[in-house]
Amino acid sequence: MKIGIIGAGNIGGNLTRRLTALGHDVSVANSRTPDTLAELAAETGATAVPAAEVGEGADIVVVTVPMKRVPDLPVGILDGVADDVVVIDTCNYYPKQRDGRIAEIEDGMPESRWVEEQLGVSVVKAFNGMYADHLLNRAQPQGAEGRIALPVAGDDGAAKSVVMELVDSLGFDPVDGGGLDDSWRQQAGTPVYGADLDSDGVRRALAEARPERGPDWQA
Repeated sequence: MKIGIIGAGNIGGNLTRRLTALGHDVSVANSRTPDTLAELAAETGATAVPAAEVGEGADIVVVTVPMKRVPDLPVGILDGVADDVVVIDTCNYYPKQRDGRIAEIEDGMPESRWVEEQLGVSVVKAFNGMYADHLLNRAQPQGAEGRIALPVAGDDGAAKSVVMELVDSLGFDPVDGGGLDDSWRQQAGTPVYGADLDSDGVRRALAEARPERGPDWQA
């Protein structure tokens, strides 16, 4: 597939490494200029592009930037993408550590619903609750004991299926996390976040989640 990645931090960089290794055609962009990604491009074979071009011809676009930077993405950054493009949101809201106060999220809007509103396209929430280095060193084949599972939430069933297949191809068990309004169950501070659980454990953790944010996750 042709995959565009917006953001080249820990998750974005390691997704670039893994997805190119799997044979996907990957374009990657950051908030600066493509030349700042020359080292990652040379390492992986990915193409560094301006952010405004990352969605051109893409089957999948991954948005993996600090939450507070989502509104700063180029206006209409995804206007030209195909109608059936799959957009993955990996973002997390860290109000105290990084992002400051986002009123809608503080008032109870799921983080990925807010991201969706900023981007103007439907999104699928995935990869937000895992350690970035696990993309490189904890992948396992299907059926392996202790294979880490990752929840995937979204409203578009076809798009969610594409993301779940991608998660599986990367070496992790995908677990259906419900619609996007259920995606709060996998946000930072919930039982599943960073827990490295198997499929049954992820399902239990999602069920045990409560909508109230702990003090560490409030502005």
